[in-house]
Amino acid sequence: MSAATRTDTQSPALHVADTHELIRVHGARVNNLKDVSIEIPKRRLTVFTGVSGSGKSSLVFGTIAAESQRMINETYSAFVQGFMPTLARPEVDVLEGLTTAIIVDQQRMGADPRSTVGTATDANALLRILFSRLGKPHIGPPSAYAFNVPSVRASGAITVERGAKKAVKATFNRTGGMCTRCEGRGAVSDIDLTQLYDDSKSIAEGAFTIPGWKSDSWWTVRIYAESGFLDPNKPIRKYTKKEMQDFLYHEPVKVKVEGVNLTYEGLIPKIQKSFLSKDKEALQPHIRAFVERAVTFTTCPECDGTRLSEGARSSKIKRINIADACAMQISDLAEWVGGLDEPSVAPLLATLRQTLDSFVEIGLGYLSLDRPSGTLSGGEAQRVKMIRHLGSSLTDVTYVFDEPTVGLHPHDIQRMNDLLLRLRDKGNTVLVVEHKPETIAIADHVVDLGPGAGTAGGTVCFEGTVEELRTGGTVTGRHFDDRASVKKTVRTPTGTLEIRGATRHNLRDVDVDIPLGVLTVVTGVAGSGKSSLVQGSLVNGSGAAGAGVVSIDQGAIRGSRRSNPATYTGLLDPIRKAFAKANGVKPALFSANSEGACPTCNGIGVTYTDLAMMAGVATTCEECEGKRFEASVLDYHLGGRDISEVLAMSVNEAQDFFGAGEAHTPAAHAILGRLADVGLGYLSLGQPLTTLSGGERQRLKLATHMAEKGGVYVLDEPTSGLHLADVEHLLGLLDRIVDAGKSVIVIEHHQAVMAHADWIVDLGPGAGHDGGRIVFEGTPADLVAARSTLTGKHLATYVGT
Repeated sequence: MSAATRTDTQSPALHVADTHELIRVHGARVNNLKDVSIEIPKRRLTVFTGVSGSGKSSLVFGTIAAESQRMINETYSAFVQGFMPTLARPEVDVLEGLTTAIIVDQQRMGADPRSTVGTATDANALLRILFSRLGKPHIGPPSAYAFNVPSVRASGAITVERGAKKAVKATFNRTGGMCTRCEGRGAVSDIDLTQLYDDSKSIAEGAFTIPGWKSDSWWTVRIYAESGFLDPNKPIRKYTKKEMQDFLYHEPVKVKVEGVNLTYEGLIPKIQKSFLSKDKEALQPHIRAFVERAVTFTTCPECDGTRLSEGARSSKIKRINIADACAMQISDLAEWVGGLDEPSVAPLLATLRQTLDSFVEIGLGYLSLDRPSGTLSGGEAQRVKMIRHLGSSLTDVTYVFDEPTVGLHPHDIQRMNDLLLRLRDKGNTVLVVEHKPETIAIADHVVDLGPGAGTAGGTVCFEGTVEELRTGGTVTGRHFDDRASVKKTVRTPTGTLEIRGATRHNLRDVDVDIPLGVLTVVTGVAGSGKSSLVQGSLVNGSGAAGAGVVSIDQGAIRGSRRSNPATYTGLLDPIRKAFAKANGVKPALFSANSEGACPTCNGIGVTYTDLAMMAGVATTCEECEGKRFEASVLDYHLGGRDISEVLAMSVNEAQDFFGAGEAHTPAAHAILGRLADVGLGYLSLGQPLTTLSGGERQRLKLATHMAEKGGVYVLDEPTSGLHLADVEHLLGLLDRIVDAGKSVIVIEHHQAVMAHADWIVDLGPGAGHDGGRIVFEGTPADLVAARSTLTGKHLATYVGT
């Protein structure tokens, strides 16, 4: 019997294993989700869309991906789980058909100053092995080329217990590649002592001017006062040479303060450990301001910023050392590696080429491996994380992406779409949270959440194909084919900001005049030099202070579960004062982080039960019923409402409440007006910052900065995380800022913002060393008419001319 005959006679019935083709979610209630039930097809590309704050991330990340990760963690032993983050089960009735979830989000990478693009992607590890095999002269194993590994030498006697005990002399050597001067950081710090203390005072008189070092803090100041090394009542300027040495540079030593064993060490090493060992961008704003004021960072003179020892820099392959290789643009490095032909390391070279080619393929060929990972934008960080998955042989897994087109020029979006489709075509389920119509258009299945944001969202408004979405009547469907038109008349500039000879990063001696009093958009492909030009020359330039530049970047809002919009924007201060004045008590009573906090839950509103290696359980505090305040505080009212009721209000409700009547508070009303202006009217004042979406956080930051007195506002991709319908609202806000006499400069890729601009500066023509030049300056209409750049061509296609 032939194979064809056998196939024909087989039963067409589906194998039971092939019936599990759906991920089923029933009764999801995470954050603002309202009992959501949905079925998602496996091995397909599903895009989740909806206005910012509608519940997309709560469904995809907070429910599906979170439960998948939690169940995988439970397969490990209790001992291993003890070292892993404990994850509570999401609030959902049924989750079926889950597969292993790989999350590729926009979280910034590596706060460690030694983390680079090369270390984060393992490309450096491959290069180190390559140089340890082929480098001339040979200096040692791969660790000899690692800037994170110090050289270690030791010798002495060891006791060998074999039969009779015997002392044996032994030596130990490990060759590392770390520069001894900068300890692998590439920069050395010079500390301004006048910013650390007032030398006219004694320690007892509060000489320290370091943030958080209060005169009664026993874990810092009192160690110095009661260590026995120093006279606490003697002005610092009168210290002897030995006292100054002990004060500034003493080695760590155990001391007893009030019967407690503590470690005393000199002020300089203590500052280095406390502040300088962390990434500056990860510090709290007031700490970061102190570090910028007190510490000057300069390139290490010994390694010239390469982070590597002299030995590591002396070993070369074809006249290139490992520092040169890491400093190359990755597209050039890929070409150099491709030219190496050495059979003894052929498999290593093949893997390294594949990794470097993945950078180029994903549109990051303009980076270098020595780029600190903390300096990558959210979109760049997400694409770097994608690299390890591109060549993966895993199939039947669920990839979860959070707006993978963030930071991408329209020219690069097609490339990203191709990568998403390739992951799907390997047999994987791809879930994407996205707003860009170009990516929604390639979806096999679309889920639209809404209809509004916050409490007005959390329901599934639409499920189906892209064509069905267009006629579905939802907010996304109505705006899907919206196209902004180019401005017919543009504003006249009131002046110019001159930038001359800009050479930061890849900029090539750029001269440009930025018009004032208008909306200017700086655009160009990813890596063309937009941020280098604007942030380097305007925000951090010498003329920034004089021009009154207010910068609103993509940096994450840092806040704990205690932080909320009221605390972040400073709104809580006038509210507390208004409550205190109306009731004749202290303002501190009306803070859940101070005297008014519920003593049972310490003002958090929930109590956490630690179940050791199992996931902890959070339950609403029985004492305050989640209100966060002690019962006596809730007896005080303002306008008939207590403080917990006020924090439960939305911005719009609070705006009415504090706008007139007994609760009239102008300072609070002004802040609430700014929040409403940026489209956050639905947000609850007491909602934890940790539950806000990316778009909400960016707009919250914008609302906060709008209060600053500045003539020039610089915004870095303000449309990140914004729905098509929200972009229109943002453009109205930018118009209002310009019409109020301010200048707005926007780094942006969104065509609707470009079309709405008064003036466009286009950088390019490519990325990295292929960019860094001004390829167009003028109005959007002129850019569309010329079509001389990639941006011009895409904008012309967008506006349909």
